[in-house]
Amino acid sequence: MTQLEAAREGDLTPEMEFVAKREDLPTAVILKEVGRGRMVIPANKVHLTKKLEPMAIGIAAKTKINANIGNSAVTSDIDGELEKLHMAVHYGADTVMDLSTGKDIDTIRRAIIDHSPVPIGTVPIYQMLEELGGDIEDMTPKHFLDMCEKQAQQGVDYMTVHAGLLMEHLSLTTNRITGIVSRGGSLVAKWMMAHRKQNPLYEHFEDLCDIFAEYDVTWSLGDGLRPGCIADASDEAQFAELHVLGELTRRAWAKGCQVMVEGPGHVPMDQIDMNVKRQMQECDEAPFYVLGPLVTDIAPGYDHITSAIGAALAGWSGAAMLCYVTPKEHLGLPDADDVRQGVIAYKIAAHAADLARHRKGSRDRDDALSRARFSFDWNEQFRLSLDPETAKKFHDETLPQETFKSANFCSMCGPKYCSMKITQEIREMAGEPMIAPAQADDTVQLPVISQ
Repeated sequence: MTQLEAAREGDLTPEMEFVAKREDLPTAVILKEVGRGRMVIPANKVHLTKKLEPMAIGIAAKTKINANIGNSAVTSDIDGELEKLHMAVHYGADTVMDLSTGKDIDTIRRAIIDHSPVPIGTVPIYQMLEELGGDIEDMTPKHFLDMCEKQAQQGVDYMTVHAGLLMEHLSLTTNRITGIVSRGGSLVAKWMMAHRKQNPLYEHFEDLCDIFAEYDVTWSLGDGLRPGCIADASDEAQFAELHVLGELTRRAWAKGCQVMVEGPGHVPMDQIDMNVKRQMQECDEAPFYVLGPLVTDIAPGYDHITSAIGAALAGWSGAAMLCYVTPKEHLGLPDADDVRQGVIAYKIAAHAADLARHRKGSRDRDDALSRARFSFDWNEQFRLSLDPETAKKFHDETLPQETFKSANFCSMCGPKYCSMKITQEIREMAGEPMIAPAQADDTVQLPVISQ
């Protein structure tokens, strides 16, 4: 049985128990949410026999982030991809997508799955196209089905398939500035135009469900018509496909498959909440997985920032997982440091969303770091930071000596002008405690993830 089918039967799987402890939620909530389809546990049965540590994506769980890695025909190799994987997991990515489009994809993917404690996702059409020599017109439905089964056998936990893009949607994109920006979506569109036939992934959807259910691969229903700039956001093409994704969600559920739905990549701030609510309505609250979204298009090289703004707002509105964007977005293939920057930006966005949604315990780390900051416990500040190495590096650039790790000032204000030091002196003069008492145990335990 899949996790969805087990939950419907009231069968609490070991993966659900693990998730309940990880999320600090009652097992009854996990059973209800997974059974309802509002939560997924991406856990391919093959990957479960390796290093996978089960996790949950859904409105009742903490906001998750995904990091994309993968080689290209131009650059990167197996060692480079494993370095990216390590960087992503080390800094807190909850899932990782292998979007390899170059050579030796099977070897790279096997290594990634063998080394990954987090779920691994793919876009199967990329590898299928590589094996066809790059000509999408040569694809047959069997080519695609065979590739999905092959990747399922490798242990891939979730797959993005652009099955909701239909022939009748293509004319709706003609007035867009950036057209069809999804790689998978553009490939499917080209196949339909070349053959003048309906999307074969839509027509063979039940066959794909059978493969996914056998291995418990989670659907990530791809948004092939997502907007590629803010001018194209929330248009008729995007929402026409979203309506079909709602239909496919219900069809996949009927076949016992877990489902999440991908969302737009470029959306102005004032349209983000509407987009999330529209998805919930169309797709019966299946977990929403958004790429960004970028809230402006004028910052190449800084799109991890422009997109993290939109991601935080999307998470606040109810998006369950945020797919990171790196500084290299639109410019080139990310390296390991780009992965680090993208993950950190999105951990901030996800945490901000959890704070805004008042998730249980979400503020504990903030409060602990604030107390450490007020008491000038620099080493504790570093420990509690999302990126301790960078925090320590910035502090030590001007005050590197060990004695300054206990100094009651930093290089910005110096010893005479620190407002928190002055506040402590005021409290001391008034006979009040210098440091505000903690509301709970001062020691915040950070999550430990296998490396």
